Amino acid sequence: MDRYSEHASDGRPGRPPRPPLARIAASLRTEREHIGLSLSELAKRAGIAKSTLSQLESGTGNPSVETLWALSVALDVPFSRLVDPPRPRVTVLRLGEGAAVPSEHADYTATLLASCPPHARRDLYILQVEPGAPKASDPHSPGTTEHAVVASGRALIGLSDEPLELGPGDYISYPGDVPHICQALEAGTTIVMVMEHT
Repeated sequence: MDRYSEHASDGRPGRPPRPPLARIAASLRTEREHIGLSLSELAKRAGIAKSTLSQLESGTGNPSVETLWALSVALDVPFSRLVDPPRPRVTVLRLGEGAAVPSEHADYTATLLASCPPHARRDLYILQVEPGAPKASDPHSPGTTEHAVVASGRALIGLSDEPLELGPGDYISYPGDVPHICQALEAGTTIVMVMEHT
């Protein structure tokens, strides 16, 4: 079994890989215990049900990107620390591999491509977004900046009160510690995002 088998798709064409449940479960337990929070206290801080957190820590939940972001903010750790498996020195991810986590409110999947190594403060994602409801994001940890480049399609991206329309090759940078959105304007929109933490 290779290290990506945990991320295998469910066998249906076009379906993204499942989130890495075992990695998420272990990371949540480790980070929660590291700062000495009970299940109840972490669930309260993240604004989720205790039963949801309990399922995630046992590896039986079905986490959305919103739930994991809320937990990463409550734990004060980068999102990537919850989902990214250890990587060898040289890493190649083929299309469809990686820690993919879907939204529960929009046709939006965030796939972590590379987390920040020790003493660096950036994470790299590829976002696959389809037209429909915008992906509205609550503020991330203070000092977060998002950098996005549209690879294909068109999208509205940026601060919730003034998003900008971007096309292929367009770049935008904006504070990630205030409300922001991402909404596809064309089918097959793909965005490369770097999240910078200070």
